[in-house]
Amino acid sequence: MARLEGKVALITGGTSGIGADTARLFAEEGAKVVITGRSEEKGSNLADALGESVLFNKSDVTIEKDISDSIDFTVKSFGQMDILFNNAGYGTADNVAEITKEQIDYGLGLLSSVILGIKYAVEPMKKIGGGCIINNSSVAAHVYGQGSPLYSSLKAAVSHYTRMAGVSLGPFNIRVNAISPGAIATPIFWGGSARANTLSDEENEKKLEKLKGNLAKAVPLGMTGLAEDISEAALYLASEAGRFVTCHDLVVDGGRSVAYNEPQHKEG
Repeated sequence: MARLEGKVALITGGTSGIGADTARLFAEEGAKVVITGRSEEKGSNLADALGESVLFNKSDVTIEKDISDSIDFTVKSFGQMDILFNNAGYGTADNVAEITKEQIDYGLGLLSSVILGIKYAVEPMKKIGGGCIINNSSVAAHVYGQGSPLYSSLKAAVSHYTRMAGVSLGPFNIRVNAISPGAIATPIFWGGSARANTLSDEENEKKLEKLKGNLAKAVPLGMTGLAEDISEAALYLASEAGRFVTCHDLVVDGGRSVAYNEPQHKEG
């Protein structure tokens, strides 16, 4: 039997990379899936390619109404929502000495989208007796040097909020977990999905192949992680196999965060 038979999932940032591959895998495993994103053309094309069990809803996770509307759309389309994957995110480029208020405000959208996604998922999940929420964090939440200071701090907040929400929602049989990817070859490395949408498939593929070679050098396993490594982790957490897992941050990074050597700081 398919591992997600009879389940309905909402995946934010589902038009490329990890989100798109998770939509593919969840649909193959029997779930009805709604993917969201800002690119209507790309999202609609992907939903069509994945079949009638996948729908696209245009949404910007930095807008609260879009978050609540996407959950309403999911419930109205398929009658329920069992799984929420707060996958949408973006990188930030900043440094401690020169960070701007605009960068902080923009970065806080990453955290607020997770918090609000959880907020609006609670009632639909309570109505069906429980559910599963997965938040996309990062190894940057755990070790230095895997992202900018702001990005790393916000991802640490995602991981901690996951644990706190998991405790709060446990009595309602709503499990809340995070996945912390590391060394995963996705378009976020060359500007995120917005940048990838402006490039041809050939250009994106060339960038991906170059990135895979570079990332493979940075992990003990000697290979780069792929989107499917994260989608398989999400499937485990969303399926019956993960029924007793909550408040957990699952690191999927080929050992990178353990083997990473922090640069030595020179004394004044």
